[in-house]
Amino acid sequence: MNIGELKEYTRDIYHLSRISALLGWDQETCMPSRAIEERGDQIALIQGLIHDRLTHETVGSSLGRLADAPLSDLDRRFAAKLKRDYDRSTRLPKALVTGLAKAASSAQAAWARARENNDWSLFEPHLETIISLIIEKAEAIGYEGHVYDALIDEYEPGMTVETLEQLLVGQAPALSGLVKRIAEKPAPDDSFLQQPYDTGKQEAFSRFILKEFGFPLDRGRLDVTAHPFTTSLGADDVRITTRYLPGFFNSAIFGTIHEAGHGFYELGFGDDIRGTILAEGASLGMHESQSRTWENLIGRSRGFWERYYPKLQQLFPENLAGVGLESFYKAVNKVERSFIRVEADEVTYNLHIILRYMLEKSLVAGQIPVRDLPEAWNMLCTEYFGMTPTSFREGVLQDIHWSMGAVGYFPTYALGNLIASQLASVMEKSLGSMNELVKSGEFPRIHAWLHDNIHVHGAAATPGELITAISGKPLSVDPFMDYIGGKYTRLYSL
Repeated sequence: MNIGELKEYTRDIYHLSRISALLGWDQETCMPSRAIEERGDQIALIQGLIHDRLTHETVGSSLGRLADAPLSDLDRRFAAKLKRDYDRSTRLPKALVTGLAKAASSAQAAWARARENNDWSLFEPHLETIISLIIEKAEAIGYEGHVYDALIDEYEPGMTVETLEQLLVGQAPALSGLVKRIAEKPAPDDSFLQQPYDTGKQEAFSRFILKEFGFPLDRGRLDVTAHPFTTSLGADDVRITTRYLPGFFNSAIFGTIHEAGHGFYELGFGDDIRGTILAEGASLGMHESQSRTWENLIGRSRGFWERYYPKLQQLFPENLAGVGLESFYKAVNKVERSFIRVEADEVTYNLHIILRYMLEKSLVAGQIPVRDLPEAWNMLCTEYFGMTPTSFREGVLQDIHWSMGAVGYFPTYALGNLIASQLASVMEKSLGSMNELVKSGEFPRIHAWLHDNIHVHGAAATPGELITAISGKPLSVDPFMDYIGGKYTRLYSL
């Protein structure tokens, strides 16, 4: 096959992956609970078809012939992406691919039951199966350093344990020190955020903000799920989800804004890569940088609440009566040691990710058996946060990712925070103060900068290429620490 024929051939892979995503979206939002076993078979079948098509011998031979062929820059990048996918997939037996897909479908349902009932035993055997298959997967793919390298590379191409230790674990002492300094200051009152907030009004405010941001609901949807996520079912069909907690306002609004950031990325791929295997994020870390830019740098900014707090007060006059803008701003940015990652503040969030990274790295290396995971979790939580979970729900059962087989995924959340800060510092040099842009409602300008510099390229450029091209240097922890240190030094008068 020539390059044009390869593009047409892989278009079916693109469509099959979106069909699989639709089955997953339905499972997490509205599927009847008793349908789980058959749904697992359906997803496994689709994954098997994708694997068959991607690993067909004609793909390998065609890629070999293209190695020295004259190609445009975009076609070379397409061929490089296909070769990466082909090389990884041909190392994986089809039985392992379908087995992992089916195990993950069952494990997700078991995780949901275990979390609801606060019963680790309901999930433990499923996770043992998942981890066993994940180790088998890593060994099949191969690695030069740590077994975890084969797993993180799936989500963050080129990333290794060696680099993660520098970027993630290396920041832990500084973050812990900042948390300690903040803890010595009086904590802002956030009790008014933990009162009954009508979920219908929360949804109304969430949809209002999406409209203000310019999120195109004729190309996407907002739905409700237990654990917010975004999935792309096509170039013009991107689904975002959120959850409305009656007793905690923060969850819905910041969850919605976060997923909108992912949605913008999925909707922004250039016409030249639309419907191809390049129509995906450069990496999950890059993807997370987009959600963190909208959630934290925009949604948690003073300018955002200067603009939208009056609207919120109109919706919830009883809850926010007598609560001034400054008090509200400090409350939604309150730094607090907590158990729940998805509700963590900007300062402690990366510590949650480091905890999970350390655990899953040890799991796949065989240093921690699955049965000992709750104890290991609690020990690290005590070390990082100075407190121990009192239930599985607020500890080892709080995240869905391991049930999905997504081992190696968690570090991308923290990498997203680093990327967001590094790229935002460049954006501000071009557009001006982010806070002033947000306060003035200049969301089209922000969106255009992100689209033109990041979204439009999809996976045609690697994350390292994008970061260096935009900022002039490789990814560093310094811009993130500068942002966090500056913002919270001002907030807490450190």
